[in-house]
Amino acid sequence: MKTHLISFLLLLGMSLGISAQPSYQPSQENLKARQEFQDSKFGIFLHWGLYAMLATGEWTMTNNNLNYKEYAKLAGGFYPSKFDAEKWVAAIKASGAKYICFTSRHHEGFSMFDTKYSDFNVVKATPFKRDIIKELAAACAKQGIKLHFYYSHLDWSREDYPWGRTGRGTGRPNAQGDWKSYYQFMNNQLTELLTNYGPVGAIWFDGWWDQDQNPSFDWELPEQYALIHKLQPGCLVGNNHHQVPFQGEDIQIFERDLPGENTAGLSGQDVSQLPLETCETMNGMWGYKITDQNYKSTKTLIHYLVKAAGRNANLLMNIGPQPNGELPEVAVQRLKEIGDWMNQYSETIYGTRGGIIVPQDWGVTTQKGDKLYVHILDLKNKTLFLPLTNKKVKKAVLFKDKSPVRFTKTKEGVSLELSEVPGDVDYIVELTID
Repeated sequence: MKTHLISFLLLLGMSLGISAQPSYQPSQENLKARQEFQDSKFGIFLHWGLYAMLATGEWTMTNNNLNYKEYAKLAGGFYPSKFDAEKWVAAIKASGAKYICFTSRHHEGFSMFDTKYSDFNVVKATPFKRDIIKELAAACAKQGIKLHFYYSHLDWSREDYPWGRTGRGTGRPNAQGDWKSYYQFMNNQLTELLTNYGPVGAIWFDGWWDQDQNPSFDWELPEQYALIHKLQPGCLVGNNHHQVPFQGEDIQIFERDLPGENTAGLSGQDVSQLPLETCETMNGMWGYKITDQNYKSTKTLIHYLVKAAGRNANLLMNIGPQPNGELPEVAVQRLKEIGDWMNQYSETIYGTRGGIIVPQDWGVTTQKGDKLYVHILDLKNKTLFLPLTNKKVKKAVLFKDKSPVRFTKTKEGVSLELSEVPGDVDYIVELTID
């Protein structure tokens, strides 16, 4: 019996050794980049591609079953004459955002950079003939803004991408595709992005969910993630797969919801200990849609930024540039107004972590050192109770003018006695705690 048991354990060990992936150990450079990412708190997402020309959103190719060969003809008319990378970056920097995440290649398959591995790109296929990412990278480097790259795992136009649950009506002939060819293509492009455009803050993957109805499908992510970390150890890897983070990922992404919430049905996963980021649109769509002028108010956008920070997360706020190369006028105005607020209150956002008081109906807290910032977003009276039982409050002041705020301490916590009913976009009380 012992012999059989030993044989079984040896076979089990051999089996585990073959199937198990080596554990990912982030480098010191990567860990430093994670901390800087968490400190930055605010980024701008830019969804821009050929879909902007049709002005019906970034999913228009699959939503309308557009033939991939006909869709490719859009490139012949793509000439964004008003594109000015310096102007884009300046407007984004003025908002207080610390980084930009740009769609290097979306699900339509069009590359917004000069790639050797596909002629379907902005330099070879369009009369514009300019490398969008090269100009954006130069402007970001000049103005001190980090650049991240969105990269689609799926492709509605390449014949070697195996059919998933989207893009089935685009006319591609080979449902099985050629995974080996497609995987090599992706890794070749990622190598270009991480070699030709300077330091990259993160690769932001999207599209894993396209194969979720095929449980045996293997995206070969560990090897792909290892390639990224080898090329740029400080480049963070994130994947918008709506799952708990996979081995090799450095940040956790939430779509259209704050961590721990799932109102949009895309973010039901558990919240990990990795740096967190939530992405949200300024209006309703990611890519430019001419009929979507339903922009969120500046107050709503600031509240989303503050609520994200209170949940220990960054906000990646999206803008869909117009086909002529300009950022929509309303979006630029929102950036300016958010920037005006950040000029006054960024100290309560940058470099903070989620506060020791968990998010409440009235708002959230952020924390940095011995400072606890109480962000009051919705309160109908002049008294606010804080469940601070294990911390001594040394001082309480109104952040905007440092005027004292009266408070009383009980065994249940601390009650703030405000001089007025909070009416600001964000009424912030700064507590100095022991």
